[in-house]
Amino acid sequence: MPITTCVFDAYGTLFDVTSAARQAAIEPDFSALKESWPQVAEHWRQKQLGYSWLRAVTGTHVDFWEVTQNALDWALEKTGHADDPALRARLLALYWELQAYPEVPAMLHQLKEAGLNTAILSNGSPQMLEGAVNSAGIQEYLDALLSVESVGVFKPDARVYDLVSQHFGCAKDEVLFVSSNGWDAAAATGYGFTTAWVNRNAEPVDRMPWRPVNILNELTEIPALAGV
Repeated sequence: MPITTCVFDAYGTLFDVTSAARQAAIEPDFSALKESWPQVAEHWRQKQLGYSWLRAVTGTHVDFWEVTQNALDWALEKTGHADDPALRARLLALYWELQAYPEVPAMLHQLKEAGLNTAILSNGSPQMLEGAVNSAGIQEYLDALLSVESVGVFKPDARVYDLVSQHFGCAKDEVLFVSSNGWDAAAATGYGFTTAWVNRNAEPVDRMPWRPVNILNELTEIPALAGV
């Protein structure tokens, strides 16, 4: 069936998760981060994902904002910044204002002009997603912000992917699901979506039972994949 619905992961896919640490590092009050911000950003993201998986498999769900704070605390301790509460507060504030990747607004506009449904499907809490979308100025291009909070478990649980058809009433094979996480795109392939992995860093394909259907460098190719 033709694609009717394009669904995007949020963090790392539409929004640059490294932008908070990068921005803080150029501010005079946080010059201590100048050399270590890439490590802070990497550890923060990896622990954020890891804690979400651990919460899912242990049945101890909390919202993604708590996971994000826990992950930052680990990253700051790992990089020697644990005793800087002002830096912690600034990084968390910046996380609500993550920068969208440059190609995002035009890409979403093109999908909407073609009449496709568009949505975010994310581990993020509703409040986090609203903050990021509003900060990036892309709210007019999205029909729905679908959060795992409505099912109380993180991706890649199938109940999360179920939210798409529940909201839009579409079949699985009408959905193009886009993520910067290879494991997320692979799991969504297994679920039945057509998938695109935005592999910005040329990472190897994850060893999972499924593979992303498409592998891209950036989001500019999404409209063509959707048949626009």
